[in-house]
Amino acid sequence: MSQLLALHWPPGASGLTRRDRQGCAYQAYVPDPLAGRRFVLDGDVAADVADAEAAIVRLNAEGAALVQTEALARILLRAEAVASSKIEGLEVGPARLLKEEAAREFGAGRRADVTAAEVLGSIAAMEDALARAGAEDRITVDALLGIHLRLLEGTRLDAHAGRLRDVQNWIGGSDYNPCSAAFVPPPAAYVPDLMADLAAFCNDDTLPAVVQAAIAHAQFETIHPFADGNGRAGRALIHLVLRRRGLAPRVVPPVSLVLATLATSYVDGLAAFRHLGTVDSADAAAGLNRWLAFFAGCCVRAVRDSEAYEERIRAIQDGWRTRVRPVRKNSAADVLIEMLPASPVLTVTAAARLIGRSFNAAGGAVGRLAEAGILRQSSIGRRNRVYEAPDVIDAFVTLERQLASPDGDTLASPLARPAPARR
Repeated sequence: MSQLLALHWPPGASGLTRRDRQGCAYQAYVPDPLAGRRFVLDGDVAADVADAEAAIVRLNAEGAALVQTEALARILLRAEAVASSKIEGLEVGPARLLKEEAAREFGAGRRADVTAAEVLGSIAAMEDALARAGAEDRITVDALLGIHLRLLEGTRLDAHAGRLRDVQNWIGGSDYNPCSAAFVPPPAAYVPDLMADLAAFCNDDTLPAVVQAAIAHAQFETIHPFADGNGRAGRALIHLVLRRRGLAPRVVPPVSLVLATLATSYVDGLAAFRHLGTVDSADAAAGLNRWLAFFAGCCVRAVRDSEAYEERIRAIQDGWRTRVRPVRKNSAADVLIEMLPASPVLTVTAAARLIGRSFNAAGGAVGRLAEAGILRQSSIGRRNRVYEAPDVIDAFVTLERQLASPDGDTLASPLARPAPARR
């Protein structure tokens, strides 16, 4: 039975403010285990979940731009991947990151943009962590520890990387005590058993995948098993569950970015999930269904915004073909137009690899698209030439801004969190 534990925090050392050194009585929340628990969905919530799963399946089956656009899909991980607010994470727009990736072609270890390189390193850590954990058929505590290790190693939080916490933590209030915290997770002694239970729940395929991902994420954030980095690891868990269940084998819609945009509703949904008392109580059922309805709605919203991006890319490609007519089918220029959204900042060498043609053929296609204004030449360093497709980059910035708007339209509702500025 979930419960609030009545605990006491001792006074802190001198040298702190009165507020920070005070002792107090506080309450830590201990959730119910998940494995083997019966979950009952209201009829309308079950319909919301079915809509969400159908939308994710459709995106994976019909999507092309985001699925094939590995470079840009990686950038969608930026919010989860940035290790510290001191790194300019969301301030580093797609163009800067893509140019830094292109710069690496001109010399191993070369960094044209140190900040962008640091963000790319964080994104790579997120990708690697997901790939390693996702390679297994089962989600284990060790896999989750591995994700956390890969995300935090080499950062200012390195000392906590890959380790379950052995101290009390809390959310909100003072950095020195939980007296004014908005939420206090279970004491550290409860964490190992709760994490083992969470892993067991993640490997049971009884529930719909979206329901399982939603509950797993809420339980993870409730346990808050690490001293730091819980947010990124908890969002990675959404990816793992949806991929392990086969619902999103090619691309996971950016649901976590929608959760971040609707922050107040997100926190309210997690609070509703954290019931008190028995698991079969009316309050427990109502809180669960409130959270599931919100999560499913965020999945649908993430897919809808992603599909809008797909439509923009198709319209852009149609416009490109009109501008460079005639375009012989399967010519180097035709294939480059088709593949350019997958790598909107590239060199001629990279273009040759992308379209599977010779350097000379790729150079001719790049030149033709540059003459039509589809590609814009820029440089990295003094002599290294790269070409960027501003239409694709601008479309991706529009997607990010759309995801950061509560209504999905920055004209109707302003950004609720940082997002790249329009160029």
